[in-house]
Amino acid sequence: MVHSVEVLFDSETESAIRGIWDGLMAVGVRSQAAHRSPSNRPHVTLTVADWMDEAVTAALRPALARLPLDCRIGAPMVFGSRSITLVRLVVPTVELLALQAEVHRICLAHMPDGPLANAGPGEWTPHVTLARRLAPEQLAQALPQLGREIRGRITGLRHWDGNAKVVYPIG
Repeated sequence: MVHSVEVLFDSETESAIRGIWDGLMAVGVRSQAAHRSPSNRPHVTLTVADWMDEAVTAALRPALARLPLDCRIGAPMVFGSRSITLVRLVVPTVELLALQAEVHRICLAHMPDGPLANAGPGEWTPHVTLARRLAPEQLAQALPQLGREIRGRITGLRHWDGNAKVVYPIG
């Protein structure tokens, strides 16, 4: 498994994203709504590594000064080809990019093996995951469920320990 640092949305933005998850399920597309774990909630991963030491949670507290941030959840995107992950782009503003760069810088001292590919500044694609492991032919069902751009707010920060399956809220 992995460790990640993620930003969370305010309740209105989270509700809008969960509405998309539910809409996908309603048309037979298995979305993130199918995952019932209390830790499963809409988020944007800022950085990810095979392992981060537990001191990272306290080290990240100064990054909270950058929150809240306004955000726009925009265009749909797909990762993969045979098995697709369907996401929505979180439009990368100067403020969001600065937060990601600061989190990356702080986390480096707590990642003995460094970040995973595509997690560093200049390589990162901010997104919210909607559904994983879709067959390409499911896109025709899925895309009409995605709706319009969402104007929202990023309000929280957390460290996810995927090995222990534990969330550490920051702040």
